[in-house]
Amino acid sequence: MWKFATPIKHQIPDTRWPTAAESSRSLMFRPIRVGPVTLSSRTWVPAMVPWRATEDGFVTQDNLDWYRRFAQGRPAALVVEATGIRDIPSGPLLRIGHDRFLPGLKKLVETVREASDGQTKLFIQIIDFLAVKRRPDPKKYFQRFLQITDHHRRTLSELTGDSTWNQSDEKRVRAWLAQAPEEIIERLLDDRELEALRFGYRERVTDTHLPHIKELPQVLPRIFADAARRARDAGFDGVELHYAHAYTMAGFLSARNDRNDVYGGPRENRVRLPLEVYRAVRERVGHDYVIGVRFLADEVIAGGSRINDATYFGVEFAKAGFDYLSISKGGKFEDAEQPKVAQAVYPYTGRSGYECMPTTLSDERGPFGRTVPLVAQIKQAVNAAGCNTPIVATGGITTFDQAESILQNGAADMIGMARQALADPDWFRKVRSGHGDEVRRCTYTNYCEALDQAHRQVTCKLWDRKELDEPGITFSSDGRRRLVAPDWNDFVVS
Repeated sequence: MWKFATPIKHQIPDTRWPTAAESSRSLMFRPIRVGPVTLSSRTWVPAMVPWRATEDGFVTQDNLDWYRRFAQGRPAALVVEATGIRDIPSGPLLRIGHDRFLPGLKKLVETVREASDGQTKLFIQIIDFLAVKRRPDPKKYFQRFLQITDHHRRTLSELTGDSTWNQSDEKRVRAWLAQAPEEIIERLLDDRELEALRFGYRERVTDTHLPHIKELPQVLPRIFADAARRARDAGFDGVELHYAHAYTMAGFLSARNDRNDVYGGPRENRVRLPLEVYRAVRERVGHDYVIGVRFLADEVIAGGSRINDATYFGVEFAKAGFDYLSISKGGKFEDAEQPKVAQAVYPYTGRSGYECMPTTLSDERGPFGRTVPLVAQIKQAVNAAGCNTPIVATGGITTFDQAESILQNGAADMIGMARQALADPDWFRKVRSGHGDEVRRCTYTNYCEALDQAHRQVTCKLWDRKELDEPGITFSSDGRRRLVAPDWNDFVVS
């Protein structure tokens, strides 16, 4: 994981929790209209991937238990994890690319409705992603994966002073490369080939020499629309289109998108497909259904989009008719750490990954509300354009005073808590009822994120080894950790 050269250790902030009367008067616990629905408060649990689906993408009992536990905390809105829209294998992640997934998704909706007494609105984040392969063993890479060309032969001839390489068969070239010194490899392979060797092969939206990449603008609007229709059929209150981080739609928005068609280059071209996807989804689900978007305030990576791009996109999304904008930051492949052989690159290990999920080992700004100033700039631009589209702020928001200040200052309209809600799903009930001093405070060490990186079932170190003798609890696949937070038994909602 990326770290500052001279990190400063920050403590989670001291705070005074509000009384129940103070909470009732707050902006945070005031209702807000989001498109056709009204949320009971400004509280929001963003999408988190818990690694609990089947290998075929079906809902499991562990998924139901996970979302039930968050719903018991009564957030106004809960967003289900990034859910794949294509009917292709994607490991233990939820999928919505075929009607066969509907029964499980319907059960998930029913579970949240029951657990929250209907108080929590449930949205589902839908996502597309391109191929990312594991880092290969170097010998296998040269034996099987590298496409040998005349360029390689000519370069090898020049580097070794041996002209016979120009006529060498592929088998000889591969065998020699498998034991070649690193300095030769670095001069022989181009940037993409070196990346495939050192990080694993990864597709980009700019790989228009590949027919399936070139045709994405013709294919994705329908696939997203079909997925959104299934979400509505399953009973979700809305969909969140995932245009953030390291995935397909974020690739189209990126300043690094230099496609030579009308979907790359200038910002107005880069936003074209995201808007076309939105319009296809809106046409399919109607205007009485919530459609939100998650996108980046800053990609953080070299050559990536910055806040001026994000404010432009935010205005375009609001004008198009999105019902809410949820803002994140970073989380890109381009600056990720090199994975071990046989592991896949993880887009939250570089500087951009840190900015997405900052820890208490930080710079002088610290990790708390680090993205909020950028969110405020997007909100200001959206409002100046004559739109009142609600905007969700996320990232290191942990106390009531911090959240209320963000709302009162007009930096955002809703408060998203992911890691803090994972640490204590009852944060919202406790604070609203005057029991804030019982909140289990996230320590922002990213224990949960390390589990995600390893594709292990995500839990929180503050509770996954607690009360292991509690009857009826379920355990992680290794049998060592409980999979949901202990119940809060000290208070009963009236």
